Amino acid sequence: MTKEQLLVEAEDLLRTMPPKENEDLAWTGRCHAVLEQWAWMRPTLTAEPILKELANAASWAYSGVAYIMTVRLLHRAVHDLRIQTAGPSAVAIPRGNTFDYFDEVRKIIELAKIDLFFIDPYLDPEFVARYFPHAAKGVKIRLLTRNKIGALLPAVEAYCGQYGVKVEIRSAPGFHDRYIIIDECSCYQSGASFKDGAKSSPTTLTQITDAFDAVYRTYQDIWISANQES
Repeated sequence: MTKEQLLVEAEDLLRTMPPKENEDLAWTGRCHAVLEQWAWMRPTLTAEPILKELANAASWAYSGVAYIMTVRLLHRAVHDLRIQTAGPSAVAIPRGNTFDYFDEVRKIIELAKIDLFFIDPYLDPEFVARYFPHAAKGVKIRLLTRNKIGALLPAVEAYCGQYGVKVEIRSAPGFHDRYIIIDECSCYQSGASFKDGAKSSPTTLTQITDAFDAVYRTYQDIWISANQES
């Protein structure tokens, strides 16, 4: 199997990963086969710890610990294979192509299995209706925002009340960029607000790789000290 084919398999495994309470032996077997192939594509010094992590995940059966370990291994495999094949994911969306922008964000959201962290000063009720339905069951949604909280809160409360989704909103000053952080493992930057990407100007969605740790720490620190809204 080529690296390109393995990347397709790993991305599909993330998209189709069952909720942690639903063990799927066929999916688990396919997942372990793909991760083992990815590990052996790495140099020996990096293959061995990857295989050890995979064995540890298997030894926990389908517990919460195993679920988190497997999610993170899959994200690592996808990022590594993307860099080796085509580089980090990036897409440019022309002005007016709002569906194309929405569809790219939807694909990113559907990768989340544990934690979905949106960072955008301008989230509003339309954002809730557009994107929340694409989050997998059981994923915790976090919103770090600032400017339209009075309108955002009722929409989030209504959605959570109807669908039983867990959403936490916090507000803080001093940030402008827009990001989606997936499962504390991967990050995508949007050139426009998520609520109206590509509506009035062209924009981009770019995967952050080399700077991921710094970006995650920066916004996690802001989150910890932010005002809790819900």
